[in-house]
Order: sequence, then C-alpha cells, then structure tokens
Amino acid sequence: MKCAVFHGPGDLRVEQRPTPQIGRNSDVLLRVEAASLCGTDLHILANPPGHPATPGAILGHEYLGEIVDAGNAVEGLQVGDRVVVDPNITCGRCAYCRRGANNLCLNMTTLGIFLDGGFAEYNVAPVQALYPISKQTPLEQAIFAEPLSCVLNSFGQAGLKMGDNVVILGAGPIGLLFLMLFRSGGAGRLGVAEISANRSRLAAVAGADVVWNPRQGDLAAQVKEWSGLGADIVVDSVGSLFAEALKLVRRGGRVVLFGMNSQAAPAVRQYEITRHEISIVGTYIAGRTFPQTVRTLESGRLPLESIVTHRIGLDGIQGILPALQSGEAVEVIIRPE
Repeated sequence: MKCAVFHGPGDLRVEQRPTPQIGRNSDVLLRVEAASLCGTDLHILANPPGHPATPGAILGHEYLGEIVDAGNAVEGLQVGDRVVVDPNITCGRCAYCRRGANNLCLNMTTLGIFLDGGFAEYNVAPVQALYPISKQTPLEQAIFAEPLSCVLNSFGQAGLKMGDNVVILGAGPIGLLFLMLFRSGGAGRLGVAEISANRSRLAAVAGADVVWNPRQGDLAAQVKEWSGLGADIVVDSVGSLFAEALKLVRRGGRVVLFGMNSQAAPAVRQYEITRHEISIVGTYIAGRTFPQTVRTLESGRLPLESIVTHRIGLDGIQGILPALQSGEAVEVIIRPE
C-alpha cells in the first residue's frame, strides 16, 4: 500500500509498505476513506519540532474508514461499517483513567503520531478507538470527527453564558470550529484575530462578526472598543498566544488555551491574572466527547464543508505543506486511493 512516513523533522516521505494485518483479537483493519492534515502535523514536521512523533511511523491522526476485517474479540462493529477514529489510545488502568480523565492518561499513545495512522490506504486500529458514523454523512462533515471532538471538550469547559462576547485567536481549522460552536451555542458577538487574508475570509463566512489583522493596528484597543470592557472569553487556538490573550480578556473573564506548541514560551505576568481574577483553562484532546461529536456531525448543523479548501491524494502531501503554513490552505482532505 501507499503511505506517508515520518522520518524526522521536515522529512515526510510517500512510500510503499505491505498492507497491515490484524495482530490482536481486538484489532480492526480499516480501508482508509480519507484523512486530513492539521496543525499538529505541521508542528511534528517543523525543525525544531513543536510536537514529538516516532520516526518510521505513518502520520495522520485525523481519519475515517471502512472496516474490512476484524479480530475475533471485536463486538458491536462489523465488516462494512464506516467508522471515525479516536486516535488517542489510553491504558484504562492508571490513576487518571480510573478517575474518568482518560485524556490525561499516564500511558497514552496516539495513532498517526507514535503508531501508524491514516496517511495510508489501510490502517489497523484497536476496536475501542472506533465509533460508527452514518454512511449518509458527507465526507466534508465526517472528516472533522477528531478535531471537533477536541474542540467540543474545550468548548464544554469555556463557561459560555448566553450573550458572552468571544474572541478567537487564529482562524485555522480549530479556530473556525470554535467559531461555529460559539455561534450555535449562543455567544453574543464573535471576533477573530487572523493574519491570513484567506483564513480571515473563511472566518467571516463561518460567522465572525468582525475579523482583525493583529499586524494592522492595536488589537487590544480594537477589542476593548468593540466589546466595551474586553472579551468575556478569549480562545488561543494557536498554542503560543497566551500573553496576547491576557491583553484582550476583561477583568473576571476567561482564557481558554487549546493550541499546543512545545517551543512556545511566552512571558506572562502572574500579577495581572491574580489582580484581575482571570480564569485560565487548559484543555487537552477529546476526553469522552466522541459520541457527542458523531451526533453533531450526523445532524449536519455546522457549516463544516465551507472551510474545506483542498482535496488531494497522498502524493500531494508534501506539496500542500507550504500552503498550510502560509494560511492559503485550511482544511485539506487526503484521499489515499
């Protein structure tokens, strides 16, 4: 089969490998329908990398597929089912798993980062990672299962109250998913900060009331004028804008930290957080939101197809990376066949 293999910082190669086989009774063999690139993949491929990965692993942690074979212990799923994948494999035994916080598992590993993932024609995944989704759900909806599950977890902890003014930093796929959820969840006014003209346009299409370019003018002053006191909620969907978020949130407001970049180390004045009673919320991956995510995708209520900008095959992965880095590309769907 054809696949895209990580060999080190900046080194992703499209190769031929044997089609994987089921190794355990709880394994499932998938024919990958589609995968998508995300900011984590860009961090993995950066030099120096902003996220670790296993050299030799097939990347791609956002994907869905059709079951073509299953181990003897697999229950609740069958050959022919269409499934989305929760790529984060937890142990179920550590102190955090036992507390119900499986997203904080001490022994977690991840398909498409540390284990072989979805940038391939076929993939083997454990049955506990798979969730059936209707074959009537359009691909342009279903492909968002993994990122939307993570954003739903974060959205649930954002403390949104009806009418709250929200500012989202970054209009990549994650920022745009936040925008759609806050819009459907009852936010008052929604502002987005984004430097890319293309992503700014998509933010307006997805429901932003205003889009600012932080390189053009004083963003903090613009947000305060727009909101009166500052935003009730500020979301950093990039992973390196904590200091900027603190300048935009009102006293008593909340900053939600979502994006991740291990190279980011902003200087933050703790005094301002304490003096202004600002709540800081960090959220990580999906938690237990995949069933909710599938129902949301099957409902078709979010305009997800509006932010799909490119559709490519595996051979086009390397060529699309500069467009993702520049903001020209937003959601990229990869069809392996």
